[in-house]
Amino acid sequence: MRKIRTPYLLLLPGFAFLFTFFILPIINLAQTSTQTRIPGGDTGQYEQTLRFTNYFDAFIENREQFTRSFVYALLATLLALAISYPLAYAIAFKSGKYKNVLLVLVIAPFFTSFLLRTIAWKQILGEEGFVVPTLRTFGIISDSTTLTSTSFAVVMGMTYNFLPFMTLPLFASIDRIDPKTLEASGDLYANGITTFRKVTLPLSMPGVVAGTLLTFIPAAGDYVNAAILGSPNTKMLGNVIESRYFRVVDYPTAAALSFTLMVAILILVTLYIRKVGTEELV
Repeated sequence: MRKIRTPYLLLLPGFAFLFTFFILPIINLAQTSTQTRIPGGDTGQYEQTLRFTNYFDAFIENREQFTRSFVYALLATLLALAISYPLAYAIAFKSGKYKNVLLVLVIAPFFTSFLLRTIAWKQILGEEGFVVPTLRTFGIISDSTTLTSTSFAVVMGMTYNFLPFMTLPLFASIDRIDPKTLEASGDLYANGITTFRKVTLPLSMPGVVAGTLLTFIPAAGDYVNAAILGSPNTKMLGNVIESRYFRVVDYPTAAALSFTLMVAILILVTLYIRKVGTEELV
């Protein structure tokens, strides 16, 4: 009997942590999302009225930011995938004895603050950086064009900040591929493109799925990049939630938006995993 109970007892600390810091906040968030302001009460005073129309009102009022959040997150995820896949492939198969050094360089940005990395991008894309003058020299952008406070800057910042989340799962998946499998493909007269399409990519799909999820999910709820690199016209849903919580003190709307964002991400992730055929990753 003691042996049967031992695994469950070992799970108790983790379950207690999960219940305290995840389940209870979710329940509180759901309760807050259906409250209304007390008539004549002070700012921030609400009562439970089970007003589920808060969800509809919050979505209609902020549907532009809602759409923008997912578009930006999708673009950042695709760019991160395009950059990370060749990088992870090179580290796994071409780096030799420098593999560990390159992996450290991939995670090196985590050694500094997320906020500082984003501010650095504001300087890089600003007038004092090297990107804008270079693009103007080659005539790619006009003298009046700026890159800061634009959608481009926000997406670039998100791509850079979440790049390690894409690279590391891809590397772990690609590194497990037996090089003899690729050699066997060549022995069967498959060229490099065919080998990649028929062998390398399918075998690395668990890393692709994990990397895209680890990038898309936090990117959809991000607000730091939009706040620092963007403008009022590039606000994401995270910026609206932050403003509703700490400035407007409209807790029900902020909670409704948070819950809606969470459910939308969960639905999209479920559909995505079912589509790519890797349900075992859930």
